Amino acid sequence: MTNRQKEIRSTVMYIILVAVGVVMLFPVFWMFLACFKTNNEIFGSLKLLPSSWSFEAFAKGWQTTGTFTYTRYFSNTFLLVVPTVIFTIVSCSLVAYGFARFEFKSKNVLFMVLITTLMLPNSVIIIPRYALFNKLHWLDSYLTYWVPAIFACYPFFVFMMVQFLRGIPKDLDESAYMDGCTSFRCFVQILVPLLKPAIFSAALFQFLWTWNDFFNTNIYINSNSKFPMSLALRMSIDTTSSIQWNQIMAMGLVSILPLIILFFAGQRYFVEGIATTGMKN
Repeated sequence: MTNRQKEIRSTVMYIILVAVGVVMLFPVFWMFLACFKTNNEIFGSLKLLPSSWSFEAFAKGWQTTGTFTYTRYFSNTFLLVVPTVIFTIVSCSLVAYGFARFEFKSKNVLFMVLITTLMLPNSVIIIPRYALFNKLHWLDSYLTYWVPAIFACYPFFVFMMVQFLRGIPKDLDESAYMDGCTSFRCFVQILVPLLKPAIFSAALFQFLWTWNDFFNTNIYINSNSKFPMSLALRMSIDTTSSIQWNQIMAMGLVSILPLIILFFAGQRYFVEGIATTGMKN
């Protein structure tokens, strides 16, 4: 293949990627423009651009028509999501370290059970989980998210970190042990820095899934004062007699901004964590 053909091929690939990117980002772009439109413009016109540009929808949408503003709902969401992500990373990395580096009785059986739980859909375990949380008096609290994260109840992240750790030579551990490191110190000072791509990937996935989770929060959280963003947006649609969709779109756009910022900030680690199965030479 000549250089000319390679340039043409690269140009065509970039054009295709740009076209696909525009198609994928169009809903976000449309949501942004809808924030400046009235209901009649949104549903009665095919024009893409609004007739006027005013940030009134953002101001009124943030205040809501209920008791609490979106300041409270944003705070609730971060209070729910951030500890869940931290607990997940700590617990899953420790469990993965045990499976990847130690030999113990029934290790393969336990790992098989762990992987098997990946195949259980959430709809199957939601009833026994609800009954358990009800007996423990954890309903209408964030403990329904925090405690499972503390006990590494996310086998996908454990499996991902186990695979990553298996790609790291055990010679590093042995060298650390010869220098007097304990197993825990070896994990913290030697392996955790190498696990950074997998940790970032797991953190990003958990942040996205917990932030966007509507099903579980709708079941476990009942008090308006504890609603995260997902329930607050749904409540805005349910309780407003005359729905102002520009305000809903404005708050929907604001709610996804942290996800967009987080993804682009950690994109390099995210891609590396998904693509890398071991340590680079």
